[in-house]
Amino acid sequence: MSTSTNTNKLAHFLADDQLTKVQLLALIDLAIKIKKSPQQYNQILAGKSVAMIFEKPSLRTHVSFDMGINKLGGHALYLGQQNGKLGERERVSDYAKNLSCFADLIVARVFSHDAIQDLAEHASVPVVNALCDLYHPCQALADFVTLTEQFGDLSTVKLAYVGDGNNVSNSLMIMAATLGVDFTLVTPQGHEATAAMISKAEQLALKSGSKFTCTTDINVIGNQDVIYTDTWVSMGDEDASKKAAILAKFSPYQVNHELMEKADASIVMHCQPAHLEEEITTALFDSEMSVVFQQAENRMWAQNAVLVSLFS
Repeated sequence: MSTSTNTNKLAHFLADDQLTKVQLLALIDLAIKIKKSPQQYNQILAGKSVAMIFEKPSLRTHVSFDMGINKLGGHALYLGQQNGKLGERERVSDYAKNLSCFADLIVARVFSHDAIQDLAEHASVPVVNALCDLYHPCQALADFVTLTEQFGDLSTVKLAYVGDGNNVSNSLMIMAATLGVDFTLVTPQGHEATAAMISKAEQLALKSGSKFTCTTDINVIGNQDVIYTDTWVSMGDEDASKKAAILAKFSPYQVNHELMEKADASIVMHCQPAHLEEEITTALFDSEMSVVFQQAENRMWAQNAVLVSLFS
């Protein structure tokens, strides 16, 4: 993500480790302001068009962007899987340059982070990463908007992620470390975050003064304010034999009332879709401790804060 001479100005929204603490706090504050007074921002995107590339299916990302853009007075165009994977039918550079002729901004939910980087490199308009294999920055931003609403001061929050090390956990731990939030990553052996991601989180936590813990032992989760989980079975891994092996390996990492009590946690989070009775119990997902639908709503407000910042 490049920036202008104003270091707080966004040029793109690509990856969590390219955002400063000042930028993140400004986006969180703006998201809450837009949520409280959406009418004050309903013409920010007037006359603007946003091209939305979706290589992967989506509910929350598609709807939150489409309706959020509409609430800002803009127009969204959905480009789905019928166009194939980026780079196959035509070069990503050509795709980016063509879309830049028509659109004022590109939102992309893709398989590869390389595709996001190529879009940003060759597009003459801002690019927003709506999910890739390495990061899910829009989700993480919405999650920290939610935590700000719940706790106020993020520096006091202890957040643990339990489950598969993936794009969601990558974004959470990078953003937590940048913001100065104590973060614990608990994953089964063989499903940890990459060494590169862990190193990034450690360096950022050292800079912010927060604590970053990485473990495969669910029994040392420690005291937490919030426990976060995500599906164990990723898209494409639904094969019966493969799924059975994953469920058996991950079963000790289920987030349930017993784990919440053990960690003395008061809030449970999930980015959805949830596979109930797998990574999280139905009782906990539907309980008063759950903020999953607040997270879902805040996807729209967080993304709108990004869009307003990019067009400001």
